[in-house]
Amino acid sequence: MVGLVLVSHSREIAHGLADLVRQMAGEIPLVAVGGTADGRLGTDATAVMAAIEQIWTPEGVLLLMDLGSSVMSAETALELLPGDRAAQVLLCGAPFVEGAIAAGVEASLGKSLAEVRAAADTAGTIAKL
Repeated sequence: MVGLVLVSHSREIAHGLADLVRQMAGEIPLVAVGGTADGRLGTDATAVMAAIEQIWTPEGVLLLMDLGSSVMSAETALELLPGDRAAQVLLCGAPFVEGAIAAGVEASLGKSLAEVRAAADTAGTIAKL
C-alpha cells in the first residue's frame, strides 16, 4: 500500500489532517510532520526524511505539502534518501486537505503511487460550491 507523508508548517494542522484522512480512509501508512523540533512554525527536511523512512513501502510514498518552504524541505528530504528509495517517492502539488483525503482513500483501495497522486491532483479541480 502507498504511504502518505503530510508536511505542514504547523504540527497541529498536520496531525489534524492526518486524523481526518484516517477517518475517511481507515488505517493506512500515514505520518504527519509539522513544525520545528522546538515547537515553532516551520518545516524540517530531516524530519520529513525520517517520516518517509518510517512508513516506507515498496509501493512508494506520496508527500503532500502545505506552503512554499515545506516543498523545499520535501525536496531536500528526497536528496537525503538513498537513490533507490528516492525514486519511489513523489511530491504532490494538490491542495493540502482535499488532496490528502483523495490520496488516502485511493491508497486504502490499493491503488498505485501514480494513481494515488493523480487522485490527489484531481481533487483540486472539484468545485466546493
